Amino acid sequence: MYATAPTPTRAPAPPTVHERAVITWVAIFPLVALSQWALTPLIGPLPPVLRALAVTLVVVPVAVYLVVPRLIATYLRLARRR
Repeated sequence: MYATAPTPTRAPAPPTVHERAVITWVAIFPLVALSQWALTPLIGPLPPVLRALAVTLVVVPVAVYLVVPRLIATYLRLARRR
């Protein structure tokens, strides 16, 4: 007779600091490896500090704005299924 209210689903807890560290590493390692490979012809002759600067100028924004948010969303989707 009466419609029952839907049962509220609890949102999964946010990732712990250790889980965030793993998620960040999973994002950063391939990005650094690929960017070093791709940028070596351009930045190879530079001193190591400038090479690191060039790589981080590419990797950090890509990781922060694209890769890590998608990995965290995937983690939360998987956590919701558990």
